[in-house]
Order: sequence, then structure tokens, then C-alpha cells
Amino acid sequence: MRSGDPIALIQKYRRKGLLVDSNLLLLFLVGSFDSSLIEKFKRTRASGFTTDDFELLTRIMAQFEKIVTTPHILTEVSNLSTFKGITKMDYFQRFGISILSFDEQTVPSKNFCHKAYFCAFGLKDAAIAHIAKNNYLVLTAEFALSNYLQKSGIDAINFNHLRQHVWS
Repeated sequence: MRSGDPIALIQKYRRKGLLVDSNLLLLFLVGSFDSSLIEKFKRTRASGFTTDDFELLTRIMAQFEKIVTTPHILTEVSNLSTFKGITKMDYFQRFGISILSFDEQTVPSKNFCHKAYFCAFGLKDAAIAHIAKNNYLVLTAEFALSNYLQKSGIDAINFNHLRQHVWS
């Protein structure tokens, strides 16, 4: 397998699982709730996400038997989900239903707070690195995180590279 080959990595982790980073999970949840909001909602719009990105992400996620998350990722997604009024109520109801379908992995922060990646990236990304190593494929839109994970021997795909491939 060629290192970083997305198709080979998807095949390798299809049964193990895909750990989706917070910005992409937010894209998935907003798009699943109402895809017309993707380019209007400030958090997904600021990331430059489109409905095409949502469709690509959905196709990728469908390749895996389980979608893995952490309490840190879910908390960040919740905090980024700044909807108001009835939309907020409806969105969070859908968010709650989605949580039931994820494989939430929990590890005490004290198990990785002494690692170099904690100081480099903070709690959420350190939890991703700790949980994913030899267990799950990481999908992120953050270049610094994907680059660090790959250099550390943790399999990761940068979603932006997939977007570029689809667009070209």
C-alpha cells in the first residue's frame, strides 16, 4: 500500500472505523439536517464547505462500518452549532439522534496529556491522535493535524486533498 493512498486507507480501515474530525462532523450534521444551510451557516461557510463537499463526505463515511468520535469532538461540534430558535431545537434533536449511531470512544485525558501531541495541538486533537493510532483512519480538514498524524505513523486523510481530486 502506498502511504497516504486514500483508496488503500479506506480499504484497510473499512471494518475498523473512520474517526471524523469536528469541522467535518459539523458539515455532516448540518448537511444531514438541511443541506441548503451548508453555504449559509457561518461555521460551514467560513470553512468554504459546499453541498458537493457534503455529498463527498457522505459517500466517504458510507464506506465504513462505524463512524468513530470522541466526547471532545462532540463537545466542539455542539459548541460550533450556534443555531437559534426553532432551528436550534430541531437541529439538536437531529444531532442527538446522530450521536446514537456513532461509536464514541472515551479515554481519560490524563492518559495522553503528557504526550508531545497534547502540547502541539490541544485536548481534542491529542485525543484523536491517541485513540486513532493503530485503530482508526482519521479524516480531517486541518492540514497541520493530518500532516502531524501522518508523520507520526497514524493513518489520516486530509479532506481538502480529496476535494481537490474531485474538482480536478
